[in-house]
Amino acid sequence: MTPLEDAQQFVLGQCPPKPPVEVDRHAAAGLVLAAPVVSAEIVPPFDNTAVDGYAVRAEDVATAGQTPVDLVVIGEIAAGAAPDRPLGPGEVIRIMTGAPLPDGCDAVVMVEDSERLGTDADGVERVRLSSTVPVGAAVRAAGDDVQVGDEMFPAGVRITPAIEAVLASVNAQTVTVYPRLRVAVLSTGDELIDDGSPLEMGQIRESNKTMLAGMLAEAGCDVVDLGVVRDDEAELERVLRDAAVECDAIVSSGGVSMGDYDVVKAVLGRIADMTWMQMAIKPAKPFAFGTLARPDGTPVPIFGLPGNPVSSLVSFELMARPALRRMMGHARLTRTSLVAVADADFRRSPDGKVHFARVNGGFADDGRYHVQPVGAQGSHQLSATASADAMAVIPDGEGLPAGADVAVLLLADLT
Repeated sequence: MTPLEDAQQFVLGQCPPKPPVEVDRHAAAGLVLAAPVVSAEIVPPFDNTAVDGYAVRAEDVATAGQTPVDLVVIGEIAAGAAPDRPLGPGEVIRIMTGAPLPDGCDAVVMVEDSERLGTDADGVERVRLSSTVPVGAAVRAAGDDVQVGDEMFPAGVRITPAIEAVLASVNAQTVTVYPRLRVAVLSTGDELIDDGSPLEMGQIRESNKTMLAGMLAEAGCDVVDLGVVRDDEAELERVLRDAAVECDAIVSSGGVSMGDYDVVKAVLGRIADMTWMQMAIKPAKPFAFGTLARPDGTPVPIFGLPGNPVSSLVSFELMARPALRRMMGHARLTRTSLVAVADADFRRSPDGKVHFARVNGGFADDGRYHVQPVGAQGSHQLSATASADAMAVIPDGEGLPAGADVAVLLLADLT
């Protein structure tokens, strides 16, 4: 049997990152930067106010904390407007958050520290201010967030919504990224039914392809659903060759176990450069990986996952997902792992394999993450596994008792 780490390294070695491309930033969400982003603009682009209030000269309100001062209101500046006159001694301008500061202003008094006195008979509006503020109070200086030439984000960073916002703020209209993969997914077998029709003896409902399509989308791939391919060598070859031309990778389910009918093996063995493995893990022992050349010679990775649904899920998580993430430029390839506390026995017998038990977990009052099995652990029992949010790694041997530390691979974000 092949150790899991050896199998992973073999696959990753044949799945290098795709060549970078330049894309519009609006299309870059979730992608990984292949080159640093350097700002060509300052942020903010002008001195502006952090609060609603009154633009003042700090010296005019130096005593306002002890004795409120009455000052003349000479105008108003809303966000998006520009000042039309400078501020003189004894004058203030009403100003809204984000609006540019007028010349002569060096501080802003919050509206909460003001009292509007109205307009007198001469048409002069006044306001009473009751707060002393230092120079620079509530002022956002031009460039205090970003300067021209600042490296905003290095290569290798995944573009999140917040990063998108920063790109917009520095006018980065395009970015250089690793492209999103277009991945074909299919299931094989005459026994699979996916059209809702009544089942005949020996038939089962298709589920693996449905699950894998969702997992591919969650991993950031564009999914091409090729449906169920029957046990026909000519048809399977046509589907796979077409997929290699149109897609960056292919994920199939079924036909990789030792006892499986040999249509998948026969076709892939003839048209692709394949390696068939028996990995030292449970579930997901059988696994196949190879490449299918396009007409121009470009190799397209093929991930052959086992047909049992739980095995297919585990195989995708441990083998296909890390490789696909590497092709899309991600630095961290695997799911988050941590050391948890086993809240139940994880007993097993020695068999030369690492077992991946499906578990549910959460943080307890001791501040540690605790896990317990979801229930049925058979490789065909997807209904129990579907609720799992992690996998506990049980090394070869007799297992682990309740209360022991156990390595855990998370399948979902912590909540």
